[in-house]
Amino acid sequence: MYDTLSETQGCDLLARLFTKRGYAIKRNVQFREYGVEFHIDGWDPKARVGFEFLTSEDEDHDDLTLDEYKELSAAQRRGELAVFIIDEVEPLSAEDLAAEAHEFLDEVADAAHARLTAKARGKKVAKKPVAKKRVAQKQPTRAAAAKKPGVKKVVKKAVAKKAATKTAKKVVRKAAKKGGRR
Repeated sequence: MYDTLSETQGCDLLARLFTKRGYAIKRNVQFREYGVEFHIDGWDPKARVGFEFLTSEDEDHDDLTLDEYKELSAAQRRGELAVFIIDEVEPLSAEDLAAEAHEFLDEVADAAHARLTAKARGKKVAKKPVAKKRVAQKQPTRAAAAKKPGVKKVVKKAVAKKAATKTAKKVVRKAAKKGGRR
């Protein structure tokens, strides 16, 4: 048999758990984002993490509609916030609520860690190779451009010298042949 928690007891338990995990929970805060407006039972605006205990006791089901719930879920999937929502439909004991809350907070911590890790990897991988590639591409291009005209000039000079030498040899040969006939 479960000892069913009231909304007040459940919210007190969740506020303690969230606070122990490092969140600065403010109680009964007016939430207005994404076209959603309701009183959230616990919210850390800086970390964007909170909880809502839905009960008929406080008419929470009327306060947070299904469409608003879907908007919050979409924002949560995008990683923009994390809201632990508990519905009184299934009675929970304090132990079950604590276990589910810890699981939720572990998932939030893992997701935050994954985003930070990906962001850190993205910065290192994206910035350094791009800079190295640009430097590597610019230097050989400049060096090659500087060397090519010089190489062509040297080659042209060598070809010109060879042509001149061949021409001179021919002239000398012709002259020798003409001079030898005389």
